[in-house]
Amino acid sequence: MIERARQGDRDAFGLLVERHYDFVHSVAWRWSGNVDDAEDIAQTVCARLGGAIRAFRGASRFRTWLYTLTLNAVRDQQRRQSRERRQVARFLTDPTSAVVHDDQGQIEALWEAVRQLPEKQSDAVLLVYGEGLSHAAAADVLGCAEATISWHVHEARKRLKILLGREMV
Repeated sequence: MIERARQGDRDAFGLLVERHYDFVHSVAWRWSGNVDDAEDIAQTVCARLGGAIRAFRGASRFRTWLYTLTLNAVRDQQRRQSRERRQVARFLTDPTSAVVHDDQGQIEALWEAVRQLPEKQSDAVLLVYGEGLSHAAAADVLGCAEATISWHVHEARKRLKILLGREMV
């Protein structure tokens, strides 16, 4: 079945995913400690498996190889979440405020508040802090001056402090 999946047999690939999904999900859950994250990770692994299966050469057992693929996806997700927390903290940090607490609820509230900002402010914040672009790169995307991005970000921070209250910053 693995060989057929490697050669592009969709039915064999579907059966392979079906047989190993619970294994992938349980590994993801044990390593992430979160059911929602485990579901995301398991779906990511299944999506990656489509391209990665061609690289499987049988040097190890399939399940061992799949375990490695799953752990890599867990680590990728943890790095992504850590990067997002740092971006949120960096966004909310200014000389007079403390760093945001490491709390997923606060992060979600922040991004929800960002989506409520005026469009240009929201776009600037999402590009700079959500996508990690520089002010110059965000200006290129939005077709405006770098100083305009800086101003939108500055105004967004002021509005977010009001929307979220001082306890968030």
